[in-house]
Amino acid sequence: MIIGFDIGGTNIRALLVDPNSGEIFSRTQGSSAGSENQLLETLVELVEFLKTQSSEEVTGIGLAIAGLISHDGVVHYSPNLPNLLEFPIGARLQDLTSLPVFVGNDATAGAWAEAQLGAGRGIDNFAFVALGTGIGTGLVVNKNIVLGAHGFAGEAGHATTNSDGPTHITGLNGSWEYFASGNALGRLGRQASKQGEFALGLELAGSEEQITGLHVSEGLIIGDQQSLVIFDEFCRQVAIGISNLITILDTEQVILGGGLVQIGDLLVAGVEKWLPEFMFGWEYRPQVPIRLAELGMDAGSLGASLLVNEIGENRE
Repeated sequence: MIIGFDIGGTNIRALLVDPNSGEIFSRTQGSSAGSENQLLETLVELVEFLKTQSSEEVTGIGLAIAGLISHDGVVHYSPNLPNLLEFPIGARLQDLTSLPVFVGNDATAGAWAEAQLGAGRGIDNFAFVALGTGIGTGLVVNKNIVLGAHGFAGEAGHATTNSDGPTHITGLNGSWEYFASGNALGRLGRQASKQGEFALGLELAGSEEQITGLHVSEGLIIGDQQSLVIFDEFCRQVAIGISNLITILDTEQVILGGGLVQIGDLLVAGVEKWLPEFMFGWEYRPQVPIRLAELGMDAGSLGASLLVNEIGENRE
């Protein structure tokens, strides 16, 4: 058995997984708040609990964390976990548990889970794009997960799509994430409201400042025309970044994950509508379908558990 963790800014999702089948035998969660030592204490407690839920030996631990995670299990920078700056969480947890530990980016882990158990099964080349508060991406090329020279591959959300654009929280101008994340959908809603073009959002939120992407999504459900116009611009921005991934990687398909996939087929149709506008030689290319991820919130922790053996075998 393998234990897989997905460590977010607030919570830790933990799974006990059979890595051969991907079957989940137990799940629990804890808080990720506090110092690095408090986080380690929580992880050890969760490991000990999940061990009691298994009739078989636990042989490894996988951690999925948003940010720059190197091959040696060091969290160089995580926007969700500022206390982990240059923190060797992999080595520290391995010392405390005497188990091999894999640490990787959460979107990379999610991509591998979808490759093995979800929407990417049987697909040799695809990009996984997690649309949530920000944007995370994971890349599968020729059946292999792409980690890069340092382990940082797949941070497409921080790639620049408009160098003259506004400054993102990272300090970079015009990042794709600024225009095409869940935060961006809320920003588009607030901008439309200020122009008198999102009456429903103002009614639902009570003020322009309180409008979020959820209010736009609620408008989509009831077919509100102003919500549809806002969402169309959002899909255009999503398509810009995805077109770059397809152009660079020549993917067979793109899988959309993250919280915004709850919008469903409307998101797929909206992105597919705009892709031809940004693709070189679109009419001469095989179709690249956009699909929705299948594993939901379990993708990160599942993928981390599956990568424990996958990466370990490749490094032996």
